[in-house]
Amino acid sequence: MALTKKQIKQLRAMANSLKPLFYVGKNDLTEAAIKQAEETIDKHELIKCAVQDGSGLTAKEAAEALAEALGGEVVQSIGNRFVLFRRSKRDDVEHIRLVRE
Repeated sequence: MALTKKQIKQLRAMANSLKPLFYVGKNDLTEAAIKQAEETIDKHELIKCAVQDGSGLTAKEAAEALAEALGGEVVQSIGNRFVLFRRSKRDDVEHIRLVRE
């Protein structure tokens, strides 16, 4: 599912006030890290992530790798932080209503 420019703008505005919920550390993206990110994005749909100093990945590289592993979309990547979005399949989660074109 490719996001439109309006939807990306909406998600960026929503992510502005978020604190990072997932950190990429010196071990980069291990299976355990990907599993943790999977659980987090299932609960929140929109997550802000941060790449710590010891990591060998840039935020852009980590965002693309994690989005591919999770089947999500990269909303933005600035500095050492990035934002990912993926629609949750869970019913107990409040779903984000995206704008239409």
